[in-house]
Amino acid sequence: MANISEAARETPIIHHTEVLVVGSGPGGLAAAIASARAGAQTTLLERYGCFGGNLTQVGVEGFAWYRHDKTVDSEGIGVEFEQRAKSMGAATPEPQSNSHAIDGEAFKYVADLLVQEAGITPMLHRTMVAPIVEGGVIKGVIVESKAGREAILAKRVIDATGDADIAHRSGAIVHKTPVEEMMAASVMFSMNGVDKKRFIEDVKADPHTYSDWCGPDWAMETSGKEDKLFSPYLKKPFEKAIKSGLIPQNLNTITGTWGAITDQGDLTYLNLIHLTGLDATNPDHLTKGEMEGRRQAMLAIEALKQFNPGCENAKLRNFGMTLGVRDTRKIDAVYNMTAHDVREQGKFEDSIGIFPEFIDGYGILILPTTGRYFQLPYRSMLPKGVRHLLVTGRSAGGDRDSHAAVRNMMCCAVNGQGAGVAAAISVQTGVDVADVDIKLVQKKLLEQGARIH
Repeated sequence: MANISEAARETPIIHHTEVLVVGSGPGGLAAAIASARAGAQTTLLERYGCFGGNLTQVGVEGFAWYRHDKTVDSEGIGVEFEQRAKSMGAATPEPQSNSHAIDGEAFKYVADLLVQEAGITPMLHRTMVAPIVEGGVIKGVIVESKAGREAILAKRVIDATGDADIAHRSGAIVHKTPVEEMMAASVMFSMNGVDKKRFIEDVKADPHTYSDWCGPDWAMETSGKEDKLFSPYLKKPFEKAIKSGLIPQNLNTITGTWGAITDQGDLTYLNLIHLTGLDATNPDHLTKGEMEGRRQAMLAIEALKQFNPGCENAKLRNFGMTLGVRDTRKIDAVYNMTAHDVREQGKFEDSIGIFPEFIDGYGILILPTTGRYFQLPYRSMLPKGVRHLLVTGRSAGGDRDSHAAVRNMMCCAVNGQGAGVAAAISVQTGVDVADVDIKLVQKKLLEQGARIH
């Protein structure tokens, strides 16, 4: 590959902050709020025009769809997202769980308010293009935007990019799931014009369970307790569409869940498109995935119109702003979580939160219906090789099964709150994030409403 030599340039420093959070998904948004509430000057950097990540940009509105009667759930800022959305009319009851689906469009405004109320400096429409690292210590990031190339300096940085972009480019040790083993990406979409009464009547007449998630070409590992629970699963209309020739035989992956249905006839966060063999750190793969995902979504909509009662007059309401990605890079952390941790109620002295025994990915589905939960260790967000950097969200250190648990949005928010508090205390006590007093972090997290044990 040929190269082009770029001229040396001076990049203006436009902003100084104590804690810089890059990426505003559930992990990054929670981290920024927690940091600001802990007393640190905090900046939240986001490449798109709204905060919220998967919730707002992708359209995955099921924030706590795993919650059942006996679930011992997380507490703290993540639950606050759901409660604030409910109080502002930006949520709809979930059909299969004790939770509310968050209206992704309305949550854009909810997130704005949460950021403003916390006193965070918001920076939308700026993309991180390079970290600033000196002697193994991260000092900030370079961004690009319509304003050109700029520098932001920070005393501590939290990588909430979802892909460990900052950690990777800073020289931290990371690894990436082989593309043939990555969890599929999704193009999320919603429909309107659905006859709610007819749709629900059809669901009740022939309800799906989680055991229906298994198909002729694939199997799902469960613990057994999930199998008979109601699931908002759509399978039959697509089988009929394939039989009729509407959907090609090779697209038997078009199947999945609907999230909620409103009285106005909105059928929301349809998770029906699954794109395998896609590496979301490769822009060529992303381009192909976006376009192929939309093509498949339109086929799915036509199948629903023809073969699913209540959808005859429905149409596309919206696509997510970008692909939903489940799996790319993870850091090699000071402690990497294990399958045993998430399956057997792992406990840690440096716990910064809890998450129910919910595992969803790599052909595993275990729902938290018996009160079991595991703790989240602070050390899983500490990368090796770079100081003053924390990595939160789905890039935290761990193996395959643990990733299928901690990648979920509520868990990302729990880890994010821990990262934000730790970064703030690290600045205030003048030590690296790896040396922060975990007792001080835990005390502040409890004051912020988190549950750590």
